[in-house]
Amino acid sequence: MINTIIFDLGAVLIDWNPHYMYRTIFNSEEEIKNFLATVCNSDWNEEQDAGRPLQEGTEILVKQFPEHEANIRAFYSRWDEMLGEPFWDTVEIFKELKNSGKYKIYALTNWSAETFPVALERYDFLNWFDGIVVSGAEKMRKPAPEFYQILFDRHLVKPEEALFIDDNYRNVLAAEKMGIKSVHFTSAEQLRAQLAELGILSDL
Repeated sequence: MINTIIFDLGAVLIDWNPHYMYRTIFNSEEEIKNFLATVCNSDWNEEQDAGRPLQEGTEILVKQFPEHEANIRAFYSRWDEMLGEPFWDTVEIFKELKNSGKYKIYALTNWSAETFPVALERYDFLNWFDGIVVSGAEKMRKPAPEFYQILFDRHLVKPEEALFIDDNYRNVLAAEKMGIKSVHFTSAEQLRAQLAELGILSDL
């Protein structure tokens, strides 16, 4: 019996995309793609999500790629420009689940503790959660089992009674290994269909 829903945030409820900001710096999508693959790449960004200070992460890259100093510093100095609109169709699903009163709803997110307050201020629906566990604040991130365990322990969640929703299949696999039924998110339509199959939305 599922009584708890756990959402990822980025790419599920919130549109975060560095391209939005870097389109004002580079001349082509190819240049942006190359920069984000070789300089400010996902591995580097995940270290800040895991608690490394933004300033420290920035200086490491500036030393490695001095020719890109201005572009590297823009990543966090203009980070708010990378935030887009909420994914309203998914927010609507969240709203339906919340209004049903049947579920405790939490967020488990890989996000820097230094930038997360910007999202909290911008997106009102983040206040709907019964609790949010932010990787940067905990100094660990998905897919580490210990990160999921923080949410379980802090909010008294039983894995067998929870459903986890994430766009990153790596994180879904980690959750399933811990005994959490999971949905690999690809779209709001797909999520709604899977929730209906599980009897979570159809009976609201």
